[in-house]
Amino acid sequence: MVEEVNQEKGWSVPIHVDAASGGFIAPFIYPELVWDFRLKNVKSINVSGHKYGLVFAGIGWVLWREPQDVPEDLVFHLNYLGSDQASITLNFSRGASNVLGQYYQLLRLGRTGYSRIMSNLDTIAKRLADGIMETGEFDLLSKDQGVPLVAFRLKKKVDKHGKEVERSYDEYDVSDRLKEHGWVLPAYTMAPDAKHVKLLRAVIRVDHSMTMIEKLIAHIHEAMQVLKLQESAHLKKVRQLVREKMQPHRAPDNPYRQVKTTGQC
Repeated sequence: MVEEVNQEKGWSVPIHVDAASGGFIAPFIYPELVWDFRLKNVKSINVSGHKYGLVFAGIGWVLWREPQDVPEDLVFHLNYLGSDQASITLNFSRGASNVLGQYYQLLRLGRTGYSRIMSNLDTIAKRLADGIMETGEFDLLSKDQGVPLVAFRLKKKVDKHGKEVERSYDEYDVSDRLKEHGWVLPAYTMAPDAKHVKLLRAVIRVDHSMTMIEKLIAHIHEAMQVLKLQESAHLKKVRQLVREKMQPHRAPDNPYRQVKTTGQC
């Protein structure tokens, strides 16, 4: 699309690819996906090594197609070592352990290792998505292909006439129930123009196994059973309260038998 606009307008609009997570996924399990420097308008790409690069937090990478694509404002020229050295790092000292960690992982795992790991994470994510859908209570928001995560939300609840009714619990309650088993599965709302949309998101990490995900699925099923029981008990309690406090025409000994009264019905 950018190429078509550039040709039509006579422009040369470049593309920067934010591949923070996907940069370590797409090359290994979606090699046919063209998203990188194979597109001529892509001039720079950034990747987070501490995400699916499998390194501890605090490292990221940015690549430019050509030296002339690097903005000059980002370059610091140093000559205190006897000759000019161009650097685009932040102007203070820090340890190199993150860089060494990434270098080690790249050498140790290689393309084959990363491909196996990312394929395994993708398989686990698909199993989690299937397990969530087995509850019959959720809609999936994430796609089958992409970063190994599962985003989902509660289905709209409707009555026997097909009219939407409000639940007594939401995604935050599901998240709270899962915390009782030690799971941190966050619930949050979307961007300002879609704040009414709540969702839950599970990000699959390299230390997640199929056994662990089966436990999570079981706890999601259990959480929904508890919440539905609570909702049923809550409604029953509300109905009883209405009959006792707001419907004096109900007989005290049998709330289902009406009696004559001059009170307001």
